[in-house]
Amino acid sequence: MIKNLRLPKPSKNNLKVCLPFGFILIAFSILDVFINSFFEINLTSAFAPISTILPLFLGFFGFYLIRIEYAGIKHLDLLNKNINTNNFNAFLTLIIIFTILKVLPEFLSWFIFDANISGNSSDACTGSGACWTYIKVWLRRFIYGMYPNAEQWRINIAFISFLLLGLLGIFSNEKTKKFLILYYSLVYPILAFLIIYFLISGGVFGLEWIQTNSWGGLSLTFIVSFFSLIFCFPLGMLLALGRRSNLPAVRYVSIGFIEFWRGVPLITVLFMASVIFPMFLPSGVSIDTLVRAIVAIALFEAAYVAEVIRGGLQALSRGQYDAAKSLGMSYWKLHYLVILPQALKIVIPGIANTFLALVKDTPLIFVVGLLELIGMTNMAKTNPKWLGFAMESYIFAGLVFFIICYGMSKYSQYLERKISTER
Repeated sequence: MIKNLRLPKPSKNNLKVCLPFGFILIAFSILDVFINSFFEINLTSAFAPISTILPLFLGFFGFYLIRIEYAGIKHLDLLNKNINTNNFNAFLTLIIIFTILKVLPEFLSWFIFDANISGNSSDACTGSGACWTYIKVWLRRFIYGMYPNAEQWRINIAFISFLLLGLLGIFSNEKTKKFLILYYSLVYPILAFLIIYFLISGGVFGLEWIQTNSWGGLSLTFIVSFFSLIFCFPLGMLLALGRRSNLPAVRYVSIGFIEFWRGVPLITVLFMASVIFPMFLPSGVSIDTLVRAIVAIALFEAAYVAEVIRGGLQALSRGQYDAAKSLGMSYWKLHYLVILPQALKIVIPGIANTFLALVKDTPLIFVVGLLELIGMTNMAKTNPKWLGFAMESYIFAGLVFFIICYGMSKYSQYLERKISTER
């Protein structure tokens, strides 16, 4: 096998010979596959019987020649440490590179070069490439759903107000900084929700009333995921503390709540919120569908957030509690100043993972009759005028979700670095 192949091992003594020769072989093998894929020219055609596998052999031997431990060259040592650790990894790296180069021309041709973006109907998509005209025509629906075109400025104003309220903390001074936690945990979520809800739904200040079933698209995805997130986090924190409480009633209620919501699928929770819950309301009393969906998702995700935070609490030693109690701290002061900051720092990756799962679970709100981005995508692909272009819509939705999730992931990594106590 390749992994057990034994060849003369290069070292720092023959670095000046092995290094250039190895990189030349790697570059030639990749160039051969590249030219063959894009221009259908085979540089190794003279070796007809083995021309197909020759680039792989040359690249493999090149990786072997540059596998020099502690060569003293930063990038080379990094390459050998992470990719070129052994024969198998070198072989696997080449297979991945060659596969990408083989697939890339056809993908670029479909995605960019032969794609159609002009026109306003499906008749404009006559080529073999992607029909981005479809995305251009439906872009408003993908962002705003079935919200009336003439009233879409209200959504824009609502989100601009939301961002401005969130940026108030940047302009705080030393006197107001101590109130930021209270502002972002209590005032900001409630105020932002009221602004977004009443400005978009209307019915006040002379604005036209628009039912929430007309909301949709990416804007609805953001509303549901964000407000579910900010409401489930403090509840999950309280549940985590309650599960570790010394009071039996508080502990058993917290355990019962967590295990109940973790034992039920989210789609069932949304169905209960949409169909079953209104049956228990008094006659003439109704709660908006969107509010019910947000509350249901927040309660569901709070159970998972609670378990993640509980893991962070269990990671702390008992000495942290004893030291804080010796200073005369009360229960809430102990957790607010000592325990929770350390626990939350430990479980940032787990919390980020839970939040990412929440964002990707938002398409399930179709159960309550709300069409967010994926729901609008499914509706658009069934339009008789645009049949056969589902691939483009799913690629668009996938890219949007990727950007959102990748942004949240990078932000969580930034928080880890910022609050890290390791030096």
